[in-house]
Amino acid sequence: MAPPKVYKNFINGEWVDSVSRESFENLNPANHGELIGLFPHSTPEDVNRAVAAAREAFRCWRLMPAPKRGEILYRAARLLQERKEAMAEQMTMEMGKVLAETRGDVQEAIDMTFYMAGEGRRQFGQTTPSELANKFAMTVRSPLGVCGMITPWNFPMAIPSWKIMPALICGNTVVIKPAQDTPLSTYNLVQVLEEAGIPRGVVNLVCGFGREVGVPMVDHQDVRAVSFTGSTEVGRAVSIGCAPTFKPVCLEMGGKNAMIVMDDANLELALEGAVWGSFGTTGQRCTATSRIIVHKEIYPHFCELLVDRARALRVGNGLDKSVQMGPLVNESQVKTVDGYVQIGKSEGAKLLTGGERLADGDHASGWFYAPTIFGDCQPRMRIVQEEIFGPVVSLIPVGSFEEALDVGNDVVYGLSSAIYTRDVNKAFHAMRDLETGIVYVNAPTIGAETHLPFGGVKQTGNGHREAAITALEFYSEWKTLYIDYSDRLQRAQIDNQ
Repeated sequence: MAPPKVYKNFINGEWVDSVSRESFENLNPANHGELIGLFPHSTPEDVNRAVAAAREAFRCWRLMPAPKRGEILYRAARLLQERKEAMAEQMTMEMGKVLAETRGDVQEAIDMTFYMAGEGRRQFGQTTPSELANKFAMTVRSPLGVCGMITPWNFPMAIPSWKIMPALICGNTVVIKPAQDTPLSTYNLVQVLEEAGIPRGVVNLVCGFGREVGVPMVDHQDVRAVSFTGSTEVGRAVSIGCAPTFKPVCLEMGGKNAMIVMDDANLELALEGAVWGSFGTTGQRCTATSRIIVHKEIYPHFCELLVDRARALRVGNGLDKSVQMGPLVNESQVKTVDGYVQIGKSEGAKLLTGGERLADGDHASGWFYAPTIFGDCQPRMRIVQEEIFGPVVSLIPVGSFEEALDVGNDVVYGLSSAIYTRDVNKAFHAMRDLETGIVYVNAPTIGAETHLPFGGVKQTGNGHREAAITALEFYSEWKTLYIDYSDRLQRAQIDNQ
C-alpha cells in the first residue's frame, strides 16, 4: 500500500507542520478502513503563529483597494470552477454525502466567491447633508483585523467560503480551524486562494481539535472577531469566551426545523420535499426537516406514502451514482442517532420505518443508518424538541392551521421552516408568524441561496446573518466622517438653533 498523504497547516504563506509533529487521521465514513490522509494535530503555539502572521499581514491587506482584493477572489472562483468535480469527489470521500450534493457544496463556494468578489466595488457608504453650513458628512466601512473562524463538517467548503470571502473583501485577515472530520475540503479552498495570489499571512489554516486550536483562537487577544458554525452547546461556550473582551462573535447554531403540510397541499410535491428535506445529507444539516406537522385529514395517507419512499431510498457510498443517501460522518454520530431512536421508542412515538444501524454487506465498513420515521409524535417529546442531526424525522398530526403554527414555533430553535399549501392567505400568515430566520412556501426547509441572508432566531443564532451583503455588516465597522470646510469652529446642536 502507498503511504498516506500527509497534509500541513498554512501559516504566513507556507505549508508547515504543526509544532507538535503529531497528526490525526481523516477517514472515509463510507469505508472507515480507507484513510484519506493525515492532518496536523495543532497546538496553541500553531494558533499563536497563525494569528501573528495574520496580524502582520493586516497592515498591508487593509490598504489594498477593495476592487483589487476582489480580483483575487475572481481568480479563486475560476479555479474552483475548473476543479469542481475533483473537489466534489474528495469531499464525498471525507464527508460521505452523495456526489450530487458535494458538487452543490463546491458550487456554493464558487457562487459565494464570485459574489463577494463583486462586493469589492460595492462597499457603499452614505453621504448626507450636515446640519451646519460648509460641512460634509459621510460613512465608510472599515475592516476589523484578524478574524478567527471555526467551521463544521457537514458543508466543509461552502461554510468556510461564507466566512472567508466576506472577511477578505472587507480587508480582514483570517485564521480558520476546519472541522477535524473534514479538513481536506477546507484545505482545498485555502490552496486555491494561495494559487489565486492571496498575499502571505492573509489566510491561515490551522487543523486540529477544539481544545488545542478552537479555544486558543477564541481567547487570543489579537483575534478581533470570531465566526462559529456548529452546535448550540459549543456556540454558547464560544460566546462566553468572547464576552470578557466584548469581541464580536457571529454564531450559527442548531435547528429543529418544521415542515407544515396542510390538507390542501400538493401531496406529491410535499412528499418530494419531505424526503429531500429529511434525508438529504443524511439529515446532517442545521436546516434539515426534522419535524413534519401534518393536518389530520391527510395524515394517515401522508404517513403511508412517506414511509414507502423512505424505505425505497438506496443507502450507500456517495460516489455510487445510484445511491441517494450516504453514511453518517463518524461512529459518534451513529451512536447519537441510535440513542435518540431509543429515546423516541421509550417516549411512546410509533416507529414507522428504520431505527437501526445498517452494518451488513456493502454497509459493513461504514457508518450507515437507515432512514427513520416516527409517527404519532407529541410536540414535547425529546425527539421532537432536540436536534438529532441524522436521518430521523418526527410526524406530528394537528387539527388546524393555527395549531400547526403553534407546534412549529414550540422549540428553542428558529432557523428554517416550511409550509405546503395552496391557500395564499395561509401562506402569508405562515411567513409572518413562523419564528424562524428562513421560511419556505411549497419547498422543503433546505435550499438556501448565497445572495440572501442566512441565519436564525432564538437559540439558533445571536442576531447576525451569513451570506449576501448582510455578511459585510459583521466583517466591517462603520466609520463616520465629518469634514468641516467653513474655516471656523461650528458646534453641532448648538450653533444651528
